[in-house]
Amino acid sequence: MSGYRIEQVETLHDGWSRLLKLTVRIPDGRTMTREVLNSAGAAVVLPYDPERRTAILIRQFRAPVMHVEGHPDLLEAVAGLLDDDEPEACARREAMEEAGLRIGRLEPVAKAWSAPGMTTERLYLFLAPYASADRVGEGGGLAEEHEDIEVLEIGLDVLARMMNEGAIADMKTLVLIQALQLRHPELFGKD
Repeated sequence: MSGYRIEQVETLHDGWSRLLKLTVRIPDGRTMTREVLNSAGAAVVLPYDPERRTAILIRQFRAPVMHVEGHPDLLEAVAGLLDDDEPEACARREAMEEAGLRIGRLEPVAKAWSAPGMTTERLYLFLAPYASADRVGEGGGLAEEHEDIEVLEIGLDVLARMMNEGAIADMKTLVLIQALQLRHPELFGKD
């Protein structure tokens, strides 16, 4: 795939997000343009309690979901933009802000592009064990970021059933639930 070269980068919009127009020279000498959402990386964490066999997910407003499906929210793993933090620090910060949860050990799952055809965003995916004593706050997100987050603790067998029935529609959350099933199968199927 050599021979591709970015020749020009224009900023089409610079607001809450930045939209770029890239002019790319392709191997045969012609050019093509692509619009790209220039986004920072993000950390995503699925906290799970191995003793009680539960996981914490959040439900929050997502404008694209409302635009396409007509409902305003999505059930998903805890996540946030890196904001110049290392992915591990971001995962811990977001777990506290969004879920009121103090995270210790993180289990790295993957570093992956979220949608490489349209955004520069890369996700750092983690699993994180927790215990009841680690629920030290209410969570709910930051008011100044207009976050109105509902924190849900869901049994792992219920979560697996929800995933299998198509009730989990967020890709990063699906990947983390499946990673938890693969890495810790003993936590599932005991009900």
